[in-house]
Amino acid sequence: MSDALQFHAQLLKGGTQNDDAARNVSKLFTFAALSPGGDLSYARLLLRSIPRPNSYYYNTIIRAYSRSPDPTHHFHALSLFLSMLHHQPPQPDNFTYPFLLKCLARLKLTPQGKQIHALITKTGFGSDQYIQNALIHMYSEFGELGFAREVFDRMPLRDVVSWTSMIDGLVNADRHVDALALFDSTLKAGIEVNDATVMSVLRACAETGALSVGKKVHMIVKEKRIDSKPNVGTALVDMYAKSGCLESARNVFDNVVDKDVFVWTAMISALASHGMCQEAIGMFAEMETCRIEPDERTMTAVLSACRNSGLVNEAYVFLNDVPKRYGIEPTIQHFGCVVDLLARAGRLKEAEDFINTMPIKPDAVLWRTLIWACKLHGDTDRAGRLVKHLKLRRRTADDDSGSYILTSNVYASAGKWCNKAEVRELMNRRGLTKPPGCSRIEVDGTVCEFSMGDYNHPEAEKIYDKLDQIVDEIRKEGYNPRVSEVLLEMDDEDKAIQLLHHSEKLALAYGLIRNRQGSKIRIVKNLRSCEDCHEFMKLVSKIYQREIIVRDRIRFHHFKNGDCSCKDH
Repeated sequence: MSDALQFHAQLLKGGTQNDDAARNVSKLFTFAALSPGGDLSYARLLLRSIPRPNSYYYNTIIRAYSRSPDPTHHFHALSLFLSMLHHQPPQPDNFTYPFLLKCLARLKLTPQGKQIHALITKTGFGSDQYIQNALIHMYSEFGELGFAREVFDRMPLRDVVSWTSMIDGLVNADRHVDALALFDSTLKAGIEVNDATVMSVLRACAETGALSVGKKVHMIVKEKRIDSKPNVGTALVDMYAKSGCLESARNVFDNVVDKDVFVWTAMISALASHGMCQEAIGMFAEMETCRIEPDERTMTAVLSACRNSGLVNEAYVFLNDVPKRYGIEPTIQHFGCVVDLLARAGRLKEAEDFINTMPIKPDAVLWRTLIWACKLHGDTDRAGRLVKHLKLRRRTADDDSGSYILTSNVYASAGKWCNKAEVRELMNRRGLTKPPGCSRIEVDGTVCEFSMGDYNHPEAEKIYDKLDQIVDEIRKEGYNPRVSEVLLEMDDEDKAIQLLHHSEKLALAYGLIRNRQGSKIRIVKNLRSCEDCHEFMKLVSKIYQREIIVRDRIRFHHFKNGDCSCKDH
């Protein structure tokens, strides 16, 4: 930039009126606006010095603003666009709108985005493919998937950006099954997918456990010879790990050239979530040997390994040592891992003292973790006291449904049904709902989702018949429903029926019906599994001689021959 300033000085001395000088000023302006070593403020000054700037200059500045991480620059882009509208010439053209829409998407300015869309249509730019792609992205960022899909469906011609933008929008909105269906349509349409498509689809596969689709994507990646790229490798490691294929995840990891911190962290996290916690800690040491500096996510992965295997001392050492060595400030997630670790170990007073002495303000999740542990370990006095504390916090966090749910469950476990009813009534008045539990299983390349007591599946009758058969078999091995898990005021027989209809049990029954004999059954659940479902899976794995892999919100459980990889921790 210092050389550019000297060059500008020479231009000013020599005069900027001839065509060559004007072209040089244009190149200087582009350098200042768009080059990594440029200066956007200087480019804006150059724009003001040009007597009659055309739309190229305005578009270049708006483009530069759209690339900036600074939200104030996005507002500057909008301001500049408005000045184009009100001061002729120049008028916005088809190159103006894609960058402007990107700024509006970043700022989440939904009403203004819709106004600009109307203006685009009025001025005749609505059929421009680049603008249509930008509109899909913008509406997806707004969470307006219906509008995004309408733009997409009306496009006469769609390129890979169109398809990828729509897939990515669905993935970001947690509509992973829809995203996978659209990816299938992408392939059928003969679209040559790119890195961005692959990354989005692998995220959807990871979240749903769609292993067969993930393998198909891996084949595409190999054909394109991009499987050794760190970003693609990271996505593949994550997909295989979250689909329960740790060996495949490790093979991908080993083949990545120039491993960065992200791919190392993905592999450490994979090992931790599958219960191979010592291996995860060992890999972190290997990462340090390779002189790769960890980041916040690496710390979370290693602390998760400590949590999942009950390594309290190791967690303390790591929490104190790594920040000093690498200058990483511990976050609420890091402290949360330690609280969860102490709570699971029954060290409830230590966990409470840890929360109270944290250098950052604890959130409701940490208190909920401790209260739930108090309930599990039978410390009702501490649970009651902490519930009152949580109530005081809730006055400033009325949208925190998790705290209400936990409070009602603590009352229910103590048999205080009236108190539970009061909490639920308060939730209803404030429009708060409990997130529904659901489980997914992939059968014949299709992801099927079950919710508790789901009768909507076309084979529901077969599934419930199979469940009854399973219960008859496992009762012979000593299965007795853990009715204490059902925090509802009803008799034990009804509680047992409630337990039997949990979503992961429905998914398991369907897997036993449809998957070939001897194959692994892989289930993805959005919440933690209850103790009854955990015991249920262990017994089914023993009687039916099937390996069952369940991924809940926290970790993986590999059930085999009546045992679980978590060792009931």
